[in-house]
Amino acid sequence: MVSTPDHVTAPRGAQHPTTASGAALVDVEDVRAEVDRLLAAHVAALRAELAPVADDAERLVGAVETMLSGGKRLRAAFCWWSWRAHGGRPGTPEAATVLRIGAALELFQAAALFHDDVMDDSDTRRGHPAAHRAFAALHAELGLQGDAEQFGASAAILLGDLALVASEREFAAALEAAPAERARRVRDVFDLMRTEVTVGQYLDVLAQSQPWGEDPASDEQRARRVIRAKSARYSVEHPLALGATLADASDADVTAVRALGLPLGEAFQLRDDVLGVFGDPQRTGKPAGDDLREGKRTVLVARAMRRARERGATTTVDLLRTRLGDRTLADDEVRALADAIRTTGAVEEVERLIDELFADANRLLAGRAWAEPAASVLVQLAHAAVERRA
Repeated sequence: MVSTPDHVTAPRGAQHPTTASGAALVDVEDVRAEVDRLLAAHVAALRAELAPVADDAERLVGAVETMLSGGKRLRAAFCWWSWRAHGGRPGTPEAATVLRIGAALELFQAAALFHDDVMDDSDTRRGHPAAHRAFAALHAELGLQGDAEQFGASAAILLGDLALVASEREFAAALEAAPAERARRVRDVFDLMRTEVTVGQYLDVLAQSQPWGEDPASDEQRARRVIRAKSARYSVEHPLALGATLADASDADVTAVRALGLPLGEAFQLRDDVLGVFGDPQRTGKPAGDDLREGKRTVLVARAMRRARERGATTTVDLLRTRLGDRTLADDEVRALADAIRTTGAVEEVERLIDELFADANRLLAGRAWAEPAASVLVQLAHAAVERRA
């Protein structure tokens, strides 16, 4: 990883960015602390707003608070440092606006995760039971009538809606005092991001419902289309574009950050897919191989299927066809399926693809004449997004 310039100081108690993940980087210039403060304020306001409605509403507030307590804050950091790269200065009224946009991004992320976990039928999120699982358990604990799973799913959908409302509130409040043209341009980016994520989620649901395994090339094409719409643009490209637009960057400069943000965002998601199978549960907050039980049709499994078919590895082909998405898989069966994927060489292929995408992004990053410390921090954030282990 690129070393930290002398004028970019790692926060006290954090690992040095030459060896740290993005955790230390998001603390530079107090980005994470300020975004966390804004999120805590939002939770407090929501608690006060819902308290007169019903005592039972507190459980909703608690679930939102739990979801917001995790996360790397990389989206907020990409937004902030893109703004800094395009001339933004800390300590100004505009800085407060950028931080509030960062908080709106995190609230939107929370909404997306609540909904995503329902659609994927995930068991865990950030080391906790997924919201629909927690509310299904509450249903049983309280001895409520009706179907517990339906109750849990309904609660999680409503939690996602609640986080969406909070995101929109924070976003609108952030731009209240902004010049009209800046507000319009920033709104256009934010609206496009939300639309693309929604469509990307549908494409993911559609891909999960289509025949799989007979044409691995088409399977990979679908997987990469989902990555770009659902994750890559939303995780990196749009936050970078938001930061640039908040600094009144030219259309050409916004286009330039989009060009580097897309391959970086795709590499970010491919890393997530590898971690979903081979990651350390203590770091990822999810059981090892959870993506295999959930049957996620990623680039990794598409390449594993292609390579297994090419080599005539019928046992691996049959394993992928019959066991991917089997929620009854025991831990040893998950390990066996992961080992089968590894033996195809698909992991090395995906790692090379990550390297290629990162090289494209890094080349474009190097071509930007940005002032320090923003230039160096953005390079390091790019490394952190791709080299992370959680």
